[in-house]
Amino acid sequence: MNLDNLNNLIELFANQADTQNKKSIFLQWLNPNNKKTYSWEETEKNILKLSKIIKENIKEGDRCLLVSENRPEWFVSDLAIMLAGGITVPAYTTYTDEDYKYLIEDCEPSLVIVSNNEMLKKLNNTINEKDFINKVITLDEIDKVIKNLNLIVKEKYLDFSSIMKNNLLDKDKIQNNKLKRTSPACIIYTSGTGGNPKGVVLSHGGILNNLVGACEIMKPLFNSRPVFLTWLPLSHSYEHCVQFAQIAVGAKVFYAEKIEKLLENISEAKPTIMTAVPRFYQNLYNKININLKKQTGFKAKLIDLTLRLGKKKLLNQKMTFFEKLLNLIVEKLVRKKIKKQFGGNLKAFVSGGGALDKEIGEFLNSVGLPTLQGYGLTETSPVVSCNPIHKIKVETVGPPFKGNQVKIAEDGEILVKGENVMLGYWNKKEETDKVIINGWLHTGDIGEINYDDGYLKITDRKKDIIVSAGGDNISPAKIENMITNEPEIDQCMVYGDKKNYLVALIVPNKDFLNEKEKINNVIKKINTKLTLLEKIKRIQLIEENFSIENGLMTPTMKVKRKKVTEKYKNQLENLY
Repeated sequence: MNLDNLNNLIELFANQADTQNKKSIFLQWLNPNNKKTYSWEETEKNILKLSKIIKENIKEGDRCLLVSENRPEWFVSDLAIMLAGGITVPAYTTYTDEDYKYLIEDCEPSLVIVSNNEMLKKLNNTINEKDFINKVITLDEIDKVIKNLNLIVKEKYLDFSSIMKNNLLDKDKIQNNKLKRTSPACIIYTSGTGGNPKGVVLSHGGILNNLVGACEIMKPLFNSRPVFLTWLPLSHSYEHCVQFAQIAVGAKVFYAEKIEKLLENISEAKPTIMTAVPRFYQNLYNKININLKKQTGFKAKLIDLTLRLGKKKLLNQKMTFFEKLLNLIVEKLVRKKIKKQFGGNLKAFVSGGGALDKEIGEFLNSVGLPTLQGYGLTETSPVVSCNPIHKIKVETVGPPFKGNQVKIAEDGEILVKGENVMLGYWNKKEETDKVIINGWLHTGDIGEINYDDGYLKITDRKKDIIVSAGGDNISPAKIENMITNEPEIDQCMVYGDKKNYLVALIVPNKDFLNEKEKINNVIKKINTKLTLLEKIKRIQLIEENFSIENGLMTPTMKVKRKKVTEKYKNQLENLY
């Protein structure tokens, strides 16, 4: 399929649905209470049925808010909204009532699709207040919802299963000829580490353009039908784009039950590819590392050999005949066992949504879990670049995708130009004009390009740089990664803007909560690897984790520095 010739994402699905075995399973939810499976044919029919109802309640270009956990109906809803000529506005299920109120007032949706009673409770007051909302569709049965909520206009509400009972006409087809590559496909609100989120308007062409590069990265990974396990929120631009990549490669898609069941879900789904954010890989690194460090004698030597030879291969260093032989042996004895814990079929992890620590990247690739680091942002639909499987350079984010132009500004900022760049921020022309200048998107990230191989390297985040009292620029991310790679420490935030030295808030691993001396020793060890300016002079231990629930973390597990600083301002200032 030539993605460059498609007009919109509806065409992408329609073309793929025509070529696939109609009866083969396309979507499956690993929720034991709701183990739904949809074939390609069922998915197509469900999209058509839902889009008919949506079309009756919206005008061309109207926004449709979608609030749901990952499940097959999320996919169906997204495609049905587009087919009906609407624009999907996905929202995180972890938002507060106030967050939803802000979103609804900002994008004024004509229609809301919400998964269940719990979600509707958060939205109900705002929905009842707003005249512009014509219809609310629940993915769970409406009877359960009506009993528990004060629904002012019951006629406003419909449920998914009752819509699916409607019949289709022979002439009903999946096509929308009005949608062009420049038409808006979705408005994705950036979670943002500070302030209100902004609605990023992405076009059909922008996402299709991104898929060209994504398919190129994936092609060498599969020799049969690929299997995906989706667990990152589909409301995030990263997983949202992955959803269309799954269509493009004709994959079988499993939706994880919940993050707590992820390892069980991996065993069941046996994915060939998994996408995740750096926090996932950091946790994985710590878990595998703790288990490996428990080994003694011959087993410990075998693990050391696996890591040493794996790193040599990764860095393309010459191996002797004997080392190549040993590498084959540890492949069978060690790496195969580690792969088996991830279903046995995993060809690659893909990391995005933040910087992956070099040490973690080298470790995972060396133990037999190929990890491809990519780079992007919501405003670029979302991927800019990614490492290919045949030439992984863990300290980089790989070469830019085709269709992307990337250059480095005089101050080191990464600039991106291409069809994948957003149409703009919803209702925010001034803010759009600040970041898109002469067609170039100013990413806010600092980086460099190796002009020998075209690989891009991210060195910092413009906004997160700490400027010391002496005017020196310091990267907190680098220091935080080093600290959280230690098994004794779960989370950390480095602080010190306009100060004479750096301090850190530390969330210890629960086994080290009362071990201040041990934590101090860990920091002393890390300080030996840091420059004088980067050394942590004092620390403050805190018990409460940074989390999405307490508002100290974004849904993609990035620490909200501004919020954390506000909450712990007194403790931080007392360290000076």
